[in-house]
Amino acid sequence: MTFMNRKLLLLVSALMPLALNAQQTLTLDDCRKMAVDNNRTLIQNSIEIEMAGYDKAIARANYFPQISAKGMYLYNDREIDLIGDEMSSVLRNGGTLVQEQLGGAVAQLTQAILSNPSAAVEYMTSPMWQTVLGTLSKADLSGMINGIGTHVDDALHLDIQNVYVGAVSVTQPVFVGGKILAANKIATLAERLAEERYDTEYQKIIVTVDQAYWQIVSIAAKKKLAESLVELLETMTRDAELSVREGVATESDLLSVKVKANEAKTMLLKASNGLSLAKMLLCQEIGLPLDSEIVLADEGDEDVPMPGEIQEKSMDEILSDRSEIRSLDIASKIYDNKVKVARADLLPTIGLTANYLVTNPNLNDGFANKFGGRFSGGVVVGVPLFHGFEAVSKMRKAEAESRLYKSKKAEAEEMIALEVAKITHERREALENLETSRNNLESAEENLRKSMIGFEEGVIEASVALAAQTAWMQAHSEYVDAGIALRMTSVDLDRAYGNIKAYER
Repeated sequence: MTFMNRKLLLLVSALMPLALNAQQTLTLDDCRKMAVDNNRTLIQNSIEIEMAGYDKAIARANYFPQISAKGMYLYNDREIDLIGDEMSSVLRNGGTLVQEQLGGAVAQLTQAILSNPSAAVEYMTSPMWQTVLGTLSKADLSGMINGIGTHVDDALHLDIQNVYVGAVSVTQPVFVGGKILAANKIATLAERLAEERYDTEYQKIIVTVDQAYWQIVSIAAKKKLAESLVELLETMTRDAELSVREGVATESDLLSVKVKANEAKTMLLKASNGLSLAKMLLCQEIGLPLDSEIVLADEGDEDVPMPGEIQEKSMDEILSDRSEIRSLDIASKIYDNKVKVARADLLPTIGLTANYLVTNPNLNDGFANKFGGRFSGGVVVGVPLFHGFEAVSKMRKAEAESRLYKSKKAEAEEMIALEVAKITHERREALENLETSRNNLESAEENLRKSMIGFEEGVIEASVALAAQTAWMQAHSEYVDAGIALRMTSVDLDRAYGNIKAYER
């Protein structure tokens, strides 16, 4: 082996796994899972379920107290003066005025004593009076009194240029008319409703994928049937040509066989094109590129796989398992709780509140420039008096919506009962058709076998053999259609019974 041949062999060996992997073999469960994973509506529904979960957490938060903290800084360009400028001047200069009045009073007293001879003698001979009047004349009260006045004046001028405020508040609802409890029930029901909507969409996708899957299986079976017919008619054509040369058949017999052969080739071409289009449709449903090469696990089987047995259910069991009925029931309950929410707006509310306030200047210490705090607590009661009948209108609207969904639920139950009866009849008919078509196919195969032997031996005309082939083709096609119909009515009945679920409950 040359070097180039060895390189070519290695290259082919390396590319063979890639070529094999390029073609995907998919089971029905694979297709279902891929369709569910790639469906945009289901993805959006799952996001809605997630959002409903957050709404439920938000509603539950209303059971707990609300705690908040706030801070503030405020700058003022001026202080607060509790007295005017005139009174401020009096306080600051009060000691000087008192000193002047005291000095005048002492001078007048001394003059009065000296002007009275007896008093003057007593004053001159009394060290006590001399000491008292001397002390009064020398006393300096202005500084002390002015200092006190200045302190008082400063205290009456509040320094609020830089104000700091901090507060922590706690509020706990005690009674709000049952609104919190009803809102939590609504949030829980809304999450369940989102799940039911997901289930409903999930069922539609499963049925759609099953239809596309079994349609491919049906077309593939008919394509294989057309290939067998083409091969059989090509054999008949060669036999007819030989018979014409030997003089045991006419040109008309040969032409009849050739016409049937061309019809079979046309049928094969249509089946091939139909199979390609059906696979493109399935690829679109399961999220693959339209030109993907896929092969279904049931595509090459001679017979369509039979579905499993479906256990019969009572109508009560069916209705409890149908997502549509559960959705309408949940919607009705949601509006029942909305009635309670609207009614709560007509009732008084009671709550507890507690606050801790920190300020600088300190409110507890004469607006001193330091931090100080205080605690307060109380009960808050609110009583609605008049709001234009808004709450009453909301309550009546919610009651009407609840009645509406109950009516829709009753209507849906009647439609589901009719649907179940119809699909059950169709499935029973499909089972009977499958058994009948199987018997017809066995007879057609035996008739074709005998006709082909007779044609090859020259004892049966070409028209008879062709008629046997046509009957066999039709019987085989009907058998495939009956098998596909049984598969589809089975999945429809599973859906009608509520057996197809994304969420088990």
